[in-house]
Amino acid sequence: MKELENTKIQQGKENMLNQGFDIVFQDVNFSYNHNESVLNGVSFVAKQGEVTALVGPSGGGKSTALKVAARFGDIDSGKITIGGEDISKIDPETLLKEVSIVFQDVTLFNNTVLENIRIGKKDATDEEVFFAAKAAKCHDFIMEMSNGYNTLIGENGSYLSGGERQRLSIVRALLKNAPIVLLDEATSSLDIQNETVVQQAISRLTKNKTVIVVAHRMRTIANADKIVLLKEGKVHQIGTHKELISHPGEYANMITLQSQSANWKLS
Repeated sequence: MKELENTKIQQGKENMLNQGFDIVFQDVNFSYNHNESVLNGVSFVAKQGEVTALVGPSGGGKSTALKVAARFGDIDSGKITIGGEDISKIDPETLLKEVSIVFQDVTLFNNTVLENIRIGKKDATDEEVFFAAKAAKCHDFIMEMSNGYNTLIGENGSYLSGGERQRLSIVRALLKNAPIVLLDEATSSLDIQNETVVQQAISRLTKNKTVIVVAHRMRTIANADKIVLLKEGKVHQIGTHKELISHPGEYANMITLQSQSANWKLS
């Protein structure tokens, strides 16, 4: 209660005058409770029409970078801009209208599948919801539920598997159709077969948009236009997969370890 009471109310302009949707981190520093430093002088550009992947070891600041890009918390110093506009000067509700988010921890409500998807666009018609679900390759598994789109899914989707919960969050993001897409391990709960299907849906979701994705799996990383390797809250490497894999360093070592683990088997 004290933490909530002491939380600063975020304010800002209710209209954006941005020129496009490039996201720019300029020497960004962020800490939790002013003593747990997470981002230290982070600088990179996520361009509109490109996929920027954030990679690196756990605790490196990847998910935090996504959260501050959506202004879930205000940074300590530096600047984050969208289309040239400082997001700290924009009202959070105004900013979030331009952002679709699929986080690893999905938030769902004790309501129907239909209404949980419609959270992405509150005035969406049933037909728009169905179209988004079909585009995300989720229509078939929804129709297999006891009451189809009218099936109640329990508190935070407790009647669903982890993969089903993540897939509904992707449908929700498709329905919103915002120009900025933030993905945090969006396919982590899926098996290989479903991951392939969902990756195709995400490709539709991200077309011509500004996309920042936190990913560990090699095939997600390799297809990114730009890769930013974060370690201990700092940018260690920036480049394409081809550029980074051809030089000794953190990224090349990470890919080598992934390849070794993929080939591991019981003898």
